[in-house]
Amino acid sequence: MSYLAKVRELNPLVHNITNIVVANFSANGLLALGASPFMADAREEVADVAAMSGAVVLNIGTLNEQAISSMILAGQSANTHGVPLVLDPVGAGATAYRSEVTQKLVQSMQLTALRGNVAEVANVAGESWASKGVDAGAGEGDVLALAKKAAQKLGCVVIVTGREDVITDGSRTFVASNGHPVLTKVTGTGCLLSAVTGAFLAASEGAWLEAAAEAISFYGVAAEIAAERTEGQGPGAFQIEFLNQLSAVTPEIYSQRSQLKQLNH
Repeated sequence: MSYLAKVRELNPLVHNITNIVVANFSANGLLALGASPFMADAREEVADVAAMSGAVVLNIGTLNEQAISSMILAGQSANTHGVPLVLDPVGAGATAYRSEVTQKLVQSMQLTALRGNVAEVANVAGESWASKGVDAGAGEGDVLALAKKAAQKLGCVVIVTGREDVITDGSRTFVASNGHPVLTKVTGTGCLLSAVTGAFLAASEGAWLEAAAEAISFYGVAAEIAAERTEGQGPGAFQIEFLNQLSAVTPEIYSQRSQLKQLNH
């Protein structure tokens, strides 16, 4: 089954409470993919928007008290109405405030998926890992073991993105090897990936792990093609072509290029 085809067939509404740096890019990326973005963060309406959405994506990139309150209301509404819920804990562990807010969110709602770099995921799961700012991700340790432990602890799909991406529910694990380093030169590519994951979950009919794995792998394929087409032109040209490829990559192109494998435990 192609979850990519399902996303384009269903055009799911993806409710994003995200940060000021990436709101426009995330909305354009979802539109290019074939989903329908809703960027509502007012406390007065987030519960209603979450209830009618295909997925809810919470992103803590630029925090304030109103945003936190809105995220809790939206997350709890998603839980009540059976809507898949994605958390992107941007910079968790970089400051005490971010760590505290992330724990508050995790304790206030049941996540469907958590997506971050290894330092962020470690922080959410209460494991030690070196962190320096919102782009932290390097460090020593067993990423697979950490991801599985986090998934078991949080009761959700955990996605650790890096040179290779790990997607696990704690018992089954996929590794995705598609992608391109130029993604790190454009702000918001991780945030958009979380939103795209939400769109795939919205089209998954409960197959959270498989849909999340395809979302991550698909995103990497689109990035590779965009990088090939804009080689030597710089990150600005890549960003535009990447949006194009989120629209242009078909299930057939995806299946030809995907480097997604399931690990045997």
